[in-house]
Amino acid sequence: MPTPMPIRYEPALETVQPDEAQVHAGMIATFAKIQATTRADYGRAVRGVHAKGHGLLTGTLEVLPDLPPLAQGAFAAPGRHDVVLRLSTNPGDILDDSVSTPRGLAIKILGVEGERLPDAEGTTQDFAMTNAPAFTAPDAKAFLGSLKLLAATTDTPQIVKKALSATLRGVESVLEAVGTGSPTVISLGGHPETHILGETLYSQVPVRWGEYVAKVAVAPVSSPLTALTGAALDVKGKPDGLRAAVTAFFAAHEGVWELRAQLPTNRDTMPVEDASVPWPEDESPYVAVARVLVPRQEAWSAAKVERIDDGLAFSPWHGLATHRPPDAVMRARRAVYPNSSDFRATHDGCPIREPTLLAGSLS
Repeated sequence: MPTPMPIRYEPALETVQPDEAQVHAGMIATFAKIQATTRADYGRAVRGVHAKGHGLLTGTLEVLPDLPPLAQGAFAAPGRHDVVLRLSTNPGDILDDSVSTPRGLAIKILGVEGERLPDAEGTTQDFAMTNAPAFTAPDAKAFLGSLKLLAATTDTPQIVKKALSATLRGVESVLEAVGTGSPTVISLGGHPETHILGETLYSQVPVRWGEYVAKVAVAPVSSPLTALTGAALDVKGKPDGLRAAVTAFFAAHEGVWELRAQLPTNRDTMPVEDASVPWPEDESPYVAVARVLVPRQEAWSAAKVERIDDGLAFSPWHGLATHRPPDAVMRARRAVYPNSSDFRATHDGCPIREPTLLAGSLS
């Protein structure tokens, strides 16, 4: 059977709903509520989501040769770029790691030349990922609903969240045993207590990929990393146990990941405007387009917190026009993320700029 041809991008793949501006306004207000609450709690401004970082890394991204039809945008030609990575978990408050929630990775590729998206300063290309192949909400309106739930629980005492997380991990364990794991249970604190560096992380929603659209993933490939996939990590009594584990790993090992892209081949099973649908990998597998090499380094330090955690913002709208995000969830992020970054910059007095120096200068 011949391999199905990937679907080329056309405007008909996108459907802008008439109430999106109203939804975006609601999301901006909800993010502001989360950030105002956490600023009052911590005496400083933090991100509205993915507030807690677990690793701040610098390295090199190598674009692979012989990629047609995936040789598009930032990956159009073989080459090397400096890269910055931020590992995180998804709540907008900074929690004890025993409140076990989904893991995230933000990646910023430096020195990417080409036509930029509107308001995308510099020469960087960002991707934001989470360790599940699909988003928990199908569209921006449902995204707002889940965000309001997150806002309502932001100031809940940690002792309550720890107890709930322990219960939800038990529920998720039972569900996974019968093959019905629940993204909702995981997102509320039922994520298994595993090592963050063993995770494969996904954009969950597509971006433009030049002539096409694609979902993006970052998967561990070096043996010290793959050995951690699904590996249990005891964080009891260790509020920053994930950060300690990342720090210990990079004190002893380098890490290598593949950055992969998945092109849609079937409009029915691989929709652009329903972020909750994973695209079947048996119909169109993820294909490696680059390798990310991170050498041994100090994965967390005061200097890195200042330059990366506080000094950078990561957004799928920081990048090339050839990687413009086309779906409703991504359009919502475009509306919300600048306000979240501005809140941090304004209240912390720390300017947030796109880096122009080599990633090594951020070490």
